[in-house]
Amino acid sequence: ELDIFRGEYMAIMGPSGSGKSTLLNLLGCLDRPTSGSLCLGDADVARMNDDQLSRIRASHIGFVFQSYNLIPQMNVVENIEVPLYYQGRITTAHRQRCHELADMVGLGDRIRHRPQQLSGGQQQRVALARSLANDPYFILADEPTGNLDSHTTGEILDLLGQLNAQGKTIII
Repeated sequence: ELDIFRGEYMAIMGPSGSGKSTLLNLLGCLDRPTSGSLCLGDADVARMNDDQLSRIRASHIGFVFQSYNLIPQMNVVENIEVPLYYQGRITTAHRQRCHELADMVGLGDRIRHRPQQLSGGQQQRVALARSLANDPYFILADEPTGNLDSHTTGEILDLLGQLNAQGKTIII
């Protein structure tokens, strides 16, 4: 049994192939357990259909991937807005929030840049801001610093620490 509580900062460590990414995929409702249950609050997500799981992912979970997963044709703010598209709710207030998230991660002066115009660290900052767009219950970060140098790794980990200090649950 694994319990993760609101406001925790949890690091999952282990050798390659030990199931870290699989666990994150289960927690992120990307995969289903083959047995047992997986509860988010009182809801057993293991029993939900694909549409229900999509709604959970879109409204309650933020994802940060090692490979950034940014859309090359979109600029910084548009990439941050992506989770909101799945909820069908891009309003002026949401767009303003995405601009604020870009500022929060230090990219307010690069909002019109596309991913290929950014460094790896800047791309990961966009990915981190995107994970916050839907104001998720928790953030899943699968090796978010794996492609970054040590200085940029420290900056990303500092941002995650600040988010946790503000009450966000972080699972890395």
